[in-house]
Amino acid sequence: MIKKETVGWIGTGVMGSSMCGHLLQAGYKVNVYNRTQAKAQDLVDAGAQWCSSAADVAAQSDYIFTILGYPHDVEEVMLGESGVIQNARKGSFIIDMTTSTPALAEHIHDIAVKQGLYTLDAPVSGGDVGARKGTLAIMVGGDQTNFDRVQPFFAIMGENIAYMGGPGKGQHTKMSNQILIASTMIGVVESLLYAYKAGMSLHEVIGVIGKGAASSWSINNLGTRIADGNYDPGFFIKHFVKDMRIALDEARRMGIALPGLALAQQFYTSAMALGLENLGTQGLYKVFEQLNGLNG
Repeated sequence: MIKKETVGWIGTGVMGSSMCGHLLQAGYKVNVYNRTQAKAQDLVDAGAQWCSSAADVAAQSDYIFTILGYPHDVEEVMLGESGVIQNARKGSFIIDMTTSTPALAEHIHDIAVKQGLYTLDAPVSGGDVGARKGTLAIMVGGDQTNFDRVQPFFAIMGENIAYMGGPGKGQHTKMSNQILIASTMIGVVESLLYAYKAGMSLHEVIGVIGKGAASSWSINNLGTRIADGNYDPGFFIKHFVKDMRIALDEARRMGIALPGLALAQQFYTSAMALGLENLGTQGLYKVFEQLNGLNG
């Protein structure tokens, strides 16, 4: 059954395509735009309406979702003259699901309110698998009443959905998430590199330690990809480096030291220097292989 509300979706990358697809399957009319049109073709084939710009999406949609790469992308798409806020209809809801800066989320909120628009910052965690399965964690900042209105859409895309407070608080929660993942990934790759050097089956090791006190999403999902030799991106290294940079900038602003995060960022920056930026975050394993002379 076609729902009355019209959804706009901007950004159909590794995660956005699946997330938008769930809304389409749920019966919503969807207007879609992506910088590279070919990446939205599957959604168009499934019934989404292609729009030629973010402005066109905004002008034709009641609920406008964005999931982009970097904060500067968010700023351009949201605040540019041909962007969402300048072209959205009064009373529309604008939900940015990009991992971006808390300050930008607050700024977008302040401008949108003056235009009679409602905003939420709602970054997600769970990678490509969570996006495909509709099991994402969604961390939401903004006004409670706006969250209540948009929550049915979130429920289609995710399972662990939490309202975290005012504008920017969704982004702050995502930073906490990324800080934890950053150091955890060092443990994952060191653990598996040790097991490899000891002559163990990585799959068998993961089968044991992935069920005990060392269990984590990263070892069971990304560790298994390492064991399979699969470095395809569920989440790009280049985007993770961006996230760590945001978290470190916020930490400096708050006057706190996060040496574990700083160390992880250095390793991932090394991955970028090695040309691995388009691999998934499990590609950190290749950096540690090179550090130990095990890459060939």
